[in-house]
Amino acid sequence: MSDTADKTDILSLMPGELKAWMEENGQKPFRAKQVYEWLHVHHAGSFDDMTNLPKALRQTLSDSFRIASLHAEEVLTSLIDGTRKYLFSLEDGHVIESVLMRYSYGLTACISSQAGCRMGCRFCASTIDGKARDLRAGEMIAQVVKMSEDAGERIGHVVIMGSGEPLDNYDNLVRFLRIMGDPDGECLSLRDITVSTCGIVPKIRSLAGEGLPVTLALSLHAPTQEKRERLMPIAKKYRLPDVLDAMKEYYERTGRRITFEYSCVEGENTSPEDAKLLADLVQGMNCHINLIPVNHVSERNYRRPDQAKIEAFRRKLEKRGISVTIRREMGRDINGACGQLRRSYISAGKAPASADADGES
Repeated sequence: MSDTADKTDILSLMPGELKAWMEENGQKPFRAKQVYEWLHVHHAGSFDDMTNLPKALRQTLSDSFRIASLHAEEVLTSLIDGTRKYLFSLEDGHVIESVLMRYSYGLTACISSQAGCRMGCRFCASTIDGKARDLRAGEMIAQVVKMSEDAGERIGHVVIMGSGEPLDNYDNLVRFLRIMGDPDGECLSLRDITVSTCGIVPKIRSLAGEGLPVTLALSLHAPTQEKRERLMPIAKKYRLPDVLDAMKEYYERTGRRITFEYSCVEGENTSPEDAKLLADLVQGMNCHINLIPVNHVSERNYRRPDQAKIEAFRRKLEKRGISVTIRREMGRDINGACGQLRRSYISAGKAPASADADGES
């Protein structure tokens, strides 16, 4: 572990917190804005890069803070569509995954919010080893910055759909969103950020009141409470009617259309009856359903339906007037399932295992 581990991650600080630190340490308040600009506009990797600061202040900053850093242990590039999958190591040796995808409208970064996950979704590799720890806001920002630097261009969209449950790391998530949307900092439109959740009801309601107009995507995955419980243990704690009520509240308070993520699992949730139940469930909601052919995970028995079955499922929803698409699969040739690359490193002893491997129930 780095000897800087006891220092505060300055990349996670809000402008007001930097200003307060400057005043407490006898510095001019305007220095906070300079530092913030170096971090979030110029993406300085060290305090020595901040050349318009006095040398003594740079040393004081170095003594007091660290800048969140990631190291790319492995980068896989798809020969099909250029998608890049990153395995980043954190300062304490834990590893996370991030993905960079190019669409017609530009670059999208898919980032992790936790090292591992404790939600226990049955078809997901990210949750097999449990959650190691939450990521700080600075570590989430660093994923976007590192991939942007690697691509040599600005990232225009961010989806928080990598390892982890973002609302299980609520305070760091909100801090990340505020910094990313700050016009004096990262200056990314919050409307171009999507937060994915498996349905933590109190946190959905809290996020609705934060004044952050991000898109909220619910991992739905089943049209009934019973089926959802089989696929997602968290459903036992937060029942489907309550989750949908919270999502409706999110829409009413933010005006942001709801997205439902629906992983298509053979023999589980793509029958004609499932399509009818799903259409009935969301009828009348301002929503979009994103069908996701599930990726096979070697430790699990779940498999994707054939394409014809997924297409038939989509058509049945469309006939009921539901907005629905089948997610375009990016990077199919680079071990695309979320969490698989990280798991291979843990299994090989190259990264520490998580302390919590039981899943939320």
